[in-house]
Amino acid sequence: MNIALIGATGFVGSAVLAELLQRGHRVTVLARNPAKLAAREGLAVVAADAQDAAQIAKAAVGHDAVVSAYNPGWENPNIHDDFLKGTRAIIDGTKAAGVRRFLMVGGAGSLFVAPGVQLVDTPQFPAEWKQGALAAREALNWIRTENTLDWTFLSPPILLQPGERTGQYRLGDEAPLMNGEQPGSISVADLAVAIVDELETPRHVQKRFTVAN
Repeated sequence: MNIALIGATGFVGSAVLAELLQRGHRVTVLARNPAKLAAREGLAVVAADAQDAAQIAKAAVGHDAVVSAYNPGWENPNIHDDFLKGTRAIIDGTKAAGVRRFLMVGGAGSLFVAPGVQLVDTPQFPAEWKQGALAAREALNWIRTENTLDWTFLSPPILLQPGERTGQYRLGDEAPLMNGEQPGSISVADLAVAIVDELETPRHVQKRFTVAN
């Protein structure tokens, strides 16, 4: 496939890029600073601002899917507004490019830990992640109203960490996966496996899903 990828220099995006290239897909990375990415076979890099729908549309034309691992930075004091501004531009740009398949990596905060209770609203949710998680929840609510895109929203498990690629994972939907009484976890490499599996064999079109090892 020919995939347009946003956020390829980040923690999740870099793993997705590696997985896509490893499987032989062609990837166009949309990056504000293309110099951050080294040349690799199957990789093209174009300059594009994730908050500019017109730039995204121009770069995404002709691709089979757009994957967004966009994150304006956890230390960004404006992460909430910047995340939403970027997400809106990415969605609008994808539609303007005529690309129907769209996969977005969001957060675990919008997963339901009890009926009507999402993780981000619990007292123990870390304050330093809250604004980003609230923005990702709003983005999920937005994308659920989309009927022109074949969208998929992936919420990572509660614990997402570095680690080896096993190629194995469990699937869930609206609630976090657990390991007994403990939160489920996954390596970022296996999260990338789940993302590329969904692109190759769509099972969650116009749905949210989650994963864990």
